[in-house]
Amino acid sequence: MSTPSSMDSAKAYATWIAPQASLVVLQPTTLCNLDCSYCYLPFRKKRLEMSLEVVEAVAASIALQPPGHVTEVCWHGGEPLAIGPEKLTALMAPFDQLRRAGRVRHSLQTNATLINDAWCDLFRERDVAVGVSIDGPADLNVERVDWAGRPAFDRIVAGIGKLVDRQIRFSLIAVVGEGIGRAEDLLDFLAGLGPTSIGLNIEELEGVNTSRTQPAPERARAFWEAVFTWSAEHPDVEVRELDRLAQYLRTIRGGGRASWEAHRYDPLPTVAVNGDVVLLSPELAGIRDEHYGDFLAGNVLAQPMSEILAGAWQLPYVSEFLDGLAACRESCAFFDFCRGAQAGNRYFENGRFDSTETNYCRASKQELVRALAGITNTTAISTSTRSTEEAK
Repeated sequence: MSTPSSMDSAKAYATWIAPQASLVVLQPTTLCNLDCSYCYLPFRKKRLEMSLEVVEAVAASIALQPPGHVTEVCWHGGEPLAIGPEKLTALMAPFDQLRRAGRVRHSLQTNATLINDAWCDLFRERDVAVGVSIDGPADLNVERVDWAGRPAFDRIVAGIGKLVDRQIRFSLIAVVGEGIGRAEDLLDFLAGLGPTSIGLNIEELEGVNTSRTQPAPERARAFWEAVFTWSAEHPDVEVRELDRLAQYLRTIRGGGRASWEAHRYDPLPTVAVNGDVVLLSPELAGIRDEHYGDFLAGNVLAQPMSEILAGAWQLPYVSEFLDGLAACRESCAFFDFCRGAQAGNRYFENGRFDSTETNYCRASKQELVRALAGITNTTAISTSTRSTEEAK
């Protein structure tokens, strides 16, 4: 029989976390051909590869979800292309029937250095949404190097060029480190590559990347102000973070606050090469902790995803995360927009999941909102001043 505390935990989980995953992250290989200085992956030197048996188990789990539910299967390494196009084609095959039925769509995040015609054929055949990681022009991309320390910039740009030549749409994600003071240069370069959208990840402490200096809030705000200014001059270029903020504003101004507040977190299962599943944050895969253990929620070879998710409220780190969300809601003026930020950032910055504010919150959520408010106020003041002068 459930105790009151367990009943409360189960209720909180049902309140905050969606019952089905809309995004499932699969790790086809732990290996990465690059050694980026800020990388959070602990096993990127090892060539461990996912078996067909694991993928079949994931596909079978997705097939059990309601017929109208669409699941994005994101292939994310390591470097997923390091497994080779033939092997990844075989791993995608168990999802073919679900994909043709409109119940699965594929995405893939890559450093683009290995893209060739064979990969482009695969992307086209299975309508894969391709995301490319690049941090800006060559002098801002210096931390993306191979294992011999050689810059990867030219190979990344060549891979993007192959996508362009084959007319394959792609998005870009940049880790913003030194580029935080050069927003215009960064965005001019990224937009010039021809992406469908640009994502800007201010560098975070996560995984095994735990010792680098994080930007002060004032510097983050100046960066976002510059991004807003650039975006106003380039309205046809989608910047992910600005688009998300705009979506929030449109929703609440259109009377949709209730639907926004009712939004539940995706459990975000990440499936490792051996079928092990962690929840809430891909960055927890492969991490061990004296208090939390290995963060495993289960293994798809032993039980379907639905069972893993149904019992997730019992995991200490999941329960703590729910407590953290409740604390954020009670204490943070920005909660209405950010809805509690990310589980991984709480852990890697604060050492616990029931903590509240993180530097990620400040740099990527709070200062984004403050930047918009500052620009809006400045524009209003300038407009008022012009009107006063004209009246004279």
